[in-house]
Amino acid sequence: MELEQLKSQLAGFLKANAMQKFTAQNLSDGLRMTDEQGYKQVVNALNALERQGDIIVDDNGAFQHNEDAGYILGDFRSNDKGFGFVKYDETLPDIFVSPDNTKQAMQGDRVKVSIIKPSASADRGPEGKVEEIITHGFERIVGTFTLGSEAKNYIGELAISDKKAMNYQVLIDGNGLRPNDGQVIVAEVNQFPNAEKPRQMIASAVETIGYKDEPGMDILQIVYAKKVPHEFPQAVLDAAAKIPTDVLDEEWEGREDITDQTLVTIDGADTKDIDDAVVAWKMDNGNYHLGVHIADVSHYVKEGADIDVEAYNRGTSVYLTDRVIPMLPRNISNGIASLNPNVIRLAMSAEMEIDPRGNIVNHRLHTSVIKSHARMTYDAVNKILEGDVFVQDEYANLVPMFKTMGELHDILLNMRKSRGAIDFDAPEAQIIVDDEGKAVDIQLRERGTAERMIESFMLAANETVAEHFDQLKVPFLYRIHEVPDAERAKSFFEFAKALGHPVYGDPSKVTPAMLQQLMTDVEGKPEAQMIATMMLRAMKQAKYSPEPLGHFGLGASYYTHFTSPIRRYPDLTVHRLIKWYAQHGTGVAAQERYASHLGKIGQDTSQRERRAIDTERDVDALKKAEYMMDKVGLEFDGVVNSALKFGLFISLDNTVEGLVHISNLTDDYYEYDEKHAALIGRSSHRIFQIGQKVRIKVLRVNKEEKTVDFILVNPESAPTTELRVASKSGGSYGKAGGRNRQERRKKERRGQSEGPKLKHGQLDQKKGQKRDNKRNF
Repeated sequence: MELEQLKSQLAGFLKANAMQKFTAQNLSDGLRMTDEQGYKQVVNALNALERQGDIIVDDNGAFQHNEDAGYILGDFRSNDKGFGFVKYDETLPDIFVSPDNTKQAMQGDRVKVSIIKPSASADRGPEGKVEEIITHGFERIVGTFTLGSEAKNYIGELAISDKKAMNYQVLIDGNGLRPNDGQVIVAEVNQFPNAEKPRQMIASAVETIGYKDEPGMDILQIVYAKKVPHEFPQAVLDAAAKIPTDVLDEEWEGREDITDQTLVTIDGADTKDIDDAVVAWKMDNGNYHLGVHIADVSHYVKEGADIDVEAYNRGTSVYLTDRVIPMLPRNISNGIASLNPNVIRLAMSAEMEIDPRGNIVNHRLHTSVIKSHARMTYDAVNKILEGDVFVQDEYANLVPMFKTMGELHDILLNMRKSRGAIDFDAPEAQIIVDDEGKAVDIQLRERGTAERMIESFMLAANETVAEHFDQLKVPFLYRIHEVPDAERAKSFFEFAKALGHPVYGDPSKVTPAMLQQLMTDVEGKPEAQMIATMMLRAMKQAKYSPEPLGHFGLGASYYTHFTSPIRRYPDLTVHRLIKWYAQHGTGVAAQERYASHLGKIGQDTSQRERRAIDTERDVDALKKAEYMMDKVGLEFDGVVNSALKFGLFISLDNTVEGLVHISNLTDDYYEYDEKHAALIGRSSHRIFQIGQKVRIKVLRVNKEEKTVDFILVNPESAPTTELRVASKSGGSYGKAGGRNRQERRKKERRGQSEGPKLKHGQLDQKKGQKRDNKRNF
């Protein structure tokens, strides 16, 4: 039965029986789709209906008609001018909400919206009205307390650290704690903005964190503001403390003993949670054996236990400048589950046979007992592969295997290139802090062959596991990256063509190979970075899903996350699924166990991944601003990262990004050309575009707002263009628009500067060994 027909039948039945709940098994029985293939079709249709909001699923996996069907649920994004947008779908334009229809919703609120005006065009969203605020994004807020008079029972005010809420007045009442002046506190909101007081909240202090100027307090404020769980409940710590520190004799039962294989781990020098070991050798038939052996975290973290519930709430480890917020207690992540050298560990193994063309011709998935024979660093392995005789002598017994691994990596890399995988190798920075947590340096990370080699091996294992279970036609959790939306692809194709580099193919049927060919064509040219940036913006975000939709960026038909269960909950789920099907088979009864839960797990873990990425991004921006505070007045070389109506975002060589506001482009009146993503001078015809090199001076830095402002040193050196922009009322303003519109500059920056930036993790391409070798594929 076709998916849409099946969805229609299921939705109609559940709506007709709106007061009842049904399991996937009930529904497949009713449709007489009781074989394994039919059952999976029913599950996929139910998951699709849940994502659309037509049905809901309870904690027991039972499905029911959603009484809110017909409305749209989404996340509200506010603008300082009073209007807002509701994001409800990654592929569709946001819903516009006028100031009169926001119901005083704030940034991050989860809202229910009705559509009052349909979309005028494919690239513009409909207009909506907020009918209900379901959850508030600022139920608990973080900021610095300022003592005030106790008139009207208000003991002071709170300066919010989140820039999206800085314009709100937060009065602290006397119903909670009574903090000291200058303390950073957590406050619980009792009264949200309303029609009478649209810019005011009333809250009670519920927790004091410390004083504003204490070391580390700046990062901690972001952690609290983003609602990242960072302290383990005592019950979780107690449960973790009961886990043995060594593998017990009885735990060997049912596992393959491969402790004699020369497994090694290869990670960054400061990595403490080591979750993968690898081994490789050349087989007699000319093929390669690759073993990827992953810490068996699921053996220690039992489903539904206190540790598991906390891990699910966290979703992922969060890697910040000077600290890691782990998904699991450290005696697990750095102890019994970490594949430390020369100790026995439990593992989930993916053993693959790979032919000289990079095809995986055979594989096995199984539980094992392993022992890492060496704890290698990327630096050491890179030196071995580069021929450093001193390091080769130190690891003489392992050198032949590393050379075999290097050969296999080249084979796998060429295979991925041949199928069209897109490689975005953007620079990554490591922020160095002193003992007080202050940023003192920014260093670029270099990716050598060893980093890329481990990347290749992890990709191979992830693809192998995903294909294995897709072929079995059972419910499973995949890592997906969907084909770019046709409208976005078309816009990008037009952009590339305007630069003289057309993409050959149909934008409605875009393939990775099309984009890979474009990147090959522009390699080494000045516009390469500009095209890569705009290409990334045209793509969708990678996410977790029970549907095997493949991974566009990697050019992979099958993909999942299997290799990092210490730091990612989806990987832990995948390990459980592997074990479950191995023990219980793949029949309908076995499929029922996880079928109705995987959609929810995919949604929740994708959201928590984005929360972690947002937190990491904010901390990076904070620390980069802190690093630039004593650089005001200094000049640097940079590259235009974004050209927008209100100015230019410039990236320096050290990855610090700053804004040249349009009011500081005083040599001409600059107007925005949307088609070419450029600012063009009306009189001089000077043009500024993505990828263009410029010289800037640091104008000002605001650490609290995480912003850096630049001015151009020599705008007259910019190239000129024959392009002309039709003058528009209320458009961009430069010299003619005034130089001192600082309030307008601030508002524009707060409301718009984040939008055009690249989202880390938008693809699963590895951009350096970021944050303790976090593997994001």
